[in-house]
Amino acid sequence: MFPQRLDSPLAYDIAKAMVDGFNRHYRLFRTESARAKHRFETADWHGQQRAQRERIEFYDLRVRECFTRLEREFKAGALPMDVWQQIKLHYIGLLVDHYQPELAETFFNSVTTRILHRTHFHNDFIFVRPAVSTEYIENPERTARPTYHAYYPTRENMREVFKQLVNDFDLRRPFEDLDRDTGYVLQAMKRRLGDAKLRANFQFQVLSGLFFRNKGAYVVGKIINGFTEIPFALPILHNRHGKLVIDAALFGEDDLLMLFSFARAYFMVDMEIPSAWVQFLRSLMPRKQRTEIYNALGLAKQGKTLFYRDFLQHLRYSTDRFRIAPGIKGMVMLVFDLPSFPFVFKLIKDYFPPQKETTREQIKAKYLLVKQHDRVGRMADTLEYREVAFPRERFEDALIEEIRKFAPSQLEISDRDGDGHLEVIIKHLYIERRMIPLNIYLQEAFDAGPGDPHARAQVERVVIEYGNAIKDLVAANIFPGDMLWKNFGVTRNGKVVFYDYDEIEYITDCNFRRVPEPRNEEEEMSGEVWYTVGPHDVFPETFGPFLLGNPQVRAVFLEHHADLLDASFWQAHKERIAQGHVYDVFPYDQKKRFNPTDGETDLS
Repeated sequence: MFPQRLDSPLAYDIAKAMVDGFNRHYRLFRTESARAKHRFETADWHGQQRAQRERIEFYDLRVRECFTRLEREFKAGALPMDVWQQIKLHYIGLLVDHYQPELAETFFNSVTTRILHRTHFHNDFIFVRPAVSTEYIENPERTARPTYHAYYPTRENMREVFKQLVNDFDLRRPFEDLDRDTGYVLQAMKRRLGDAKLRANFQFQVLSGLFFRNKGAYVVGKIINGFTEIPFALPILHNRHGKLVIDAALFGEDDLLMLFSFARAYFMVDMEIPSAWVQFLRSLMPRKQRTEIYNALGLAKQGKTLFYRDFLQHLRYSTDRFRIAPGIKGMVMLVFDLPSFPFVFKLIKDYFPPQKETTREQIKAKYLLVKQHDRVGRMADTLEYREVAFPRERFEDALIEEIRKFAPSQLEISDRDGDGHLEVIIKHLYIERRMIPLNIYLQEAFDAGPGDPHARAQVERVVIEYGNAIKDLVAANIFPGDMLWKNFGVTRNGKVVFYDYDEIEYITDCNFRRVPEPRNEEEEMSGEVWYTVGPHDVFPETFGPFLLGNPQVRAVFLEHHADLLDASFWQAHKERIAQGHVYDVFPYDQKKRFNPTDGETDLS
């Protein structure tokens, strides 16, 4: 119960210090995000990658700063619980007119849980539910930049209005031919609208800031015509001459879902009121959860908060039990799932087979690398949690035994809240979106038989996608390490995504070699490796026996991706990356590009 009086002289000062800590965090976050525009204008691709990587660390740094201040100035950890109840109430009051209240509540939780013992992680002390509404927040200052701009073109001035829309972003680099690109966009829009009559409310609503990621800048908005709303995005790129071009026009929810995919790096975008941006983006992608949109905007901690709230709500209204996830068991990770929930839970085992020369810390470092890296649509994002509590009755006994056998250090079963309900507490885990493992996806097609045309098409499509996934990873300087089918998954829209990170390496750290010719008959007939192999040596031609046992798979793979079995392919890209080249990898279908010969494609 909250106290009836706010009588602690320290409570308000501590609440104010925590708000100040959050404000400092978000000010730095916005500043770094806003600098993305200059990096794009100057083609500072390495700087953009570095900033995307470093920005991820901002949150934890500011939480530690705030924690240190509270301990130093207020001895916060020694304060009684009734004072902490008052701190929370004062904090709520300070957020009433705040522009990022939901983020500030999450920041409060992060700082508070570092100070208090875990037994106090409930609603009296932290924000289990939001206390301050994020609806209809806006900056009333006349000079403030709105969340979005609305444009009202007619058939007669459509071209001029559209050019104005683009020019309003004030990019300090000239377009090669904006009039030409405008024509491309309007033609694509006409094909999408068809013969629809322009209604009285016909307009473009466009978010007021560009979305920056890698080598692209994206205009994001929607077309409104009568009762129809069509989401759109316009990627702006540098061409080979250093001029700007609108590369494509993406229309519809599916295109935007690809752009904002969980398998891609986070955007840099300057937002004063992030909840308003999230609300706008959800109107474009209603199937996308708010947690994923916050993640895509670089606000991963808020994404985690919302995910956990959604998860608790799902637990409340479901009755199925957590189980060992189907598929081939991993040597490093123990994976379990809840059949009704579209995510899997992964925890690092306490020990590994002898052939796995790794440690828990090394594996965590690999997952952090992926978090900080450009995932190019081919590596699943992960949510990392500590001290996660689940109801014991929702766990199958076989799963409990599996955890006790392989990861006993990560398991606690107790009534930590003293309410008579046993909980399974996992000390550290990763959560990933569930996909169909690629080996299972292929096996389903094999089981249908070679005479089934749909099964044959399924195999062909997914093997081509698998090779494309590898090449996209190469473009991002990532060698998957273990390229077996079981380490890749198939998403809802048929994309192949990598999700087993314990053996990934930078391409530039690998030594790609051809298998040496045997020096004599004894070596030729030997079943053992007769040549020396260094710790980072990779022999691409040896991939074939592990991947291409099925004749149909082999035929498709060799037709489309035979170069992946040639060491020279890997060496050439390693050399270009080492020389500072940053590849283009497009988050949309190449067929949508207006001029695909202008500049390079991904790895052709």
